[in-house]
Amino acid sequence: MGQIDELGLEDRIRKRAHALWEQAGQPQGREDEFWHQAEHEIREIEQLHDEATPPPPTMLPG
Repeated sequence: MGQIDELGLEDRIRKRAHALWEQAGQPQGREDEFWHQAEHEIREIEQLHDEATPPPPTMLPG
C-alpha cells in the first residue's frame, strides 16, 4: 500500500473510531480501544474487498 493509500486508510479509521466513540456515549480515556476496533474493522473490509475483486487478466484471450 502506498503512502497516499495509507493516509486514506488512516482517515477512514479515524472517522470510524470517532463514530464508535460517539455511539458509546463519548467516554473519556478509551480512545485507543475505539481506534483499535475501527482499525480492525476497516482492515477486515479492505481484505474482503481485495479477495472479492479479481485481478485484471495479464494476458488477453485469443
